[in-house]
Amino acid sequence: MKVEGIIAIVADWEERSKYVLQVCEEVSKIKNIPIEIKKEDYDFLTTYGEKDEFGGVEIPQVFLKLKGGIIKHIMTRIPDNEKGLPDIEKAVKNIIEKIEEEEKE
Repeated sequence: MKVEGIIAIVADWEERSKYVLQVCEEVSKIKNIPIEIKKEDYDFLTTYGEKDEFGGVEIPQVFLKLKGGIIKHIMTRIPDNEKGLPDIEKAVKNIIEKIEEEEKE
């Protein structure tokens, strides 16, 4: 299915949001897909986002907007490397793989 956009839900107070923005901007450039940034959009998160065991949502999260207005969750948080630091390269690779999987369908 055609990917029409990347949606990132972030918050200024959440440290890892800056890494999500960096990853999404890089993927946007590589795949030529527009990115939409939403700050603390809890309505969106409760509708489409990944929830914890108590029904709450975490920030940041990343979604794909597919043809026909379908929203698909693809990532909560950036994966860490072996030193416990955000692995930007791995996150970019993971999102690109998910985009390519969607486009094959």
